[in-house]
Amino acid sequence: MSEQIGLLGGSFDPPHLGHLFVAYTAFEELGLTSVRLIPTYRQPLKQGRPVTSAEHRVAMCRLLAAEDPRLAVDPLEVERGGLSYTIDTVRAYRAARPSAELVLLLGEDAAATLPQWREPHAIAAEARLVVVSRGEPGPAIPGSIQVESLASRRIDISSTEIRARVGAGLPIRGFVPGSIAEYIGRHGLYRTT
Repeated sequence: MSEQIGLLGGSFDPPHLGHLFVAYTAFEELGLTSVRLIPTYRQPLKQGRPVTSAEHRVAMCRLLAAEDPRLAVDPLEVERGGLSYTIDTVRAYRAARPSAELVLLLGEDAAATLPQWREPHAIAAEARLVVVSRGEPGPAIPGSIQVESLASRRIDISSTEIRARVGAGLPIRGFVPGSIAEYIGRHGLYRTT
């Protein structure tokens, strides 16, 4: 059987238990060999929004990946710099692993913007697109891009909420692994003062 690699990209600002459950669902339901966490350098559709340094986001992803040996962090978008386009990442994986099945794991929010991405049909030609929804499978993606839907455990955690909780001095236990909570505290991330 060929290698089946899940590609899970995003800002990961910070990575959290919801990301971990997406990976677990993909392992259980899709039989993936591994899932690569791929932090973006700069997301084209989120330009102008503040983002924590790539160094911190990659370090926190490594802490999340330490939770399961099937997880790995690939900083290729950070190392490439500039705007992070998924098509470039998928093509890099295809060139490095021509016989692997690539499975691009998308959250519902990212999937809804898929028609706005650079070369979305080319992405779909290179990788299997799987939208991981919280609870029941979500609506179809606009346009003619073929995607699969996979229901995950319902975990309502967002990086935005975690940043707000830290900024307000509230605990984030149960949102992130302890190692990430400790990293955030040690480096003073997301504090508003």
